[in-house]
Amino acid sequence: MHEQAGGSTPVLICVPHAGRDYRPALLSRRRHERIDLSVLEDRHIDAVGKMVADATGADLLVARAPRALIDLNRAPDDLDPAMFYDKATSDKARGSELPIGHRSARGLGLFPRYVHGQGELWDDRMSRAEGEHRITQVHTPYHAAVSNILAAKRNDFGEALLLDLHSMPSLPAGAAIAGQGIPTHVLGNRFGSSCGSDLADAALDSLARDHVSCTVNRPYAGAYVLDRHGNPRGGIHAIQLEIDRACYLDDRTHLDERRASHHAAIVIRMVNRLEDLLHARRRATAMAAE
Repeated sequence: MHEQAGGSTPVLICVPHAGRDYRPALLSRRRHERIDLSVLEDRHIDAVGKMVADATGADLLVARAPRALIDLNRAPDDLDPAMFYDKATSDKARGSELPIGHRSARGLGLFPRYVHGQGELWDDRMSRAEGEHRITQVHTPYHAAVSNILAAKRNDFGEALLLDLHSMPSLPAGAAIAGQGIPTHVLGNRFGSSCGSDLADAALDSLARDHVSCTVNRPYAGAYVLDRHGNPRGGIHAIQLEIDRACYLDDRTHLDERRASHHAAIVIRMVNRLEDLLHARRRATAMAAE
């Protein structure tokens, strides 16, 4: 994982799905060599995140491990029994205490198994010990780092904000909004549970001022990252932002620097707006205490 410390703002930008560190041991387990694990990536959205962090002073945390190895936006118990050959693990995933979630049932649990257009990814299953090793070496330290940074920011600024940055494939024509066209951005706040409503409203308004077509919570409301770290009553807010990959990649899925800079500027203005709101609330709280 790569950490870029700003420290001067209450904002942390996280990028859990842009990892491209494909080790030979992982690649060798593909069902066949034509399997392209990069389709699981939020490809190069970390470059956009870095532009935003550099301009705003926000902290930046980028996962280097690829999503194909472990999905950091899934709960550590979101297990798919088809991924394991150990009876103990399969029984655990099938047990009444741990029903298989809808993501695991589609092959997109903690350890991705199936991707539309690629089919089954792996030529064999893993042991329970290997799964636990991936969790302890990647998932646990990543989320511990997120928690620690957010806690420090809350202590320093009174409140903290996590911007969980992702990218998405272009939405279908049926998702078009009257007068706005097909959304290129989606804000997620777990239907209001992970972030204060004033912050979510300010984020949406900022995007609207930049003439961005954006939906809220549909089709992406956020997942484990927001569930685990968002705690508005405890002074920690979490928002997920999805950006259409066509906005900043070229036709060959390479980063288009010009378009990436343009869309980073949109996010920069949004982050600045949210920082201003948090600072204003802190000043109001301090004045009320005098």
